[in-house]
Amino acid sequence: MTTKRTEAQKWSVTAGDYGRTLKGLSLNLLVRDIDRSLPFYTEVLGFRDLHHDPDFAALERDGVNLVLHADHAYAAQPWAPRLAEQGKRGFGAEIRILGIEPEDAERRARERGHTVLYPTKEWPHGWRDVVLEDPDGYTFAVGVPVGQSVR
Repeated sequence: MTTKRTEAQKWSVTAGDYGRTLKGLSLNLLVRDIDRSLPFYTEVLGFRDLHHDPDFAALERDGVNLVLHADHAYAAQPWAPRLAEQGKRGFGAEIRILGIEPEDAERRARERGHTVLYPTKEWPHGWRDVVLEDPDGYTFAVGVPVGQSVR
């Protein structure tokens, strides 16, 4: 599916200008549908929506930049045929975000119909976290150190 931005959806910042603002580690996830994915990141994980349109979303939380690109934005890339495959994405990578109260994230995920892969628990590695899945199958472990809270 190819979707073009309307004039109202065009961002006042060019792609090049935005790209030059990124520092350190940032994530770029390819998703099937920006509008379907966005609520998971903004409402469940608490990312700030800097900009989104049918092709792209720029998100930020605690200094971490997360970019979502719709599959059709990568149609000319050599791996584009793999994007048409059905099934979950991101297997083998777990994205961890420290500083989100896991019980709150779990509740928000359940209320919005998102997948909770593992409910909140204390783990031997010293975290109390919940493991969530976004609409495309990317896995997120979010939480706080055992004995701590961000409330």
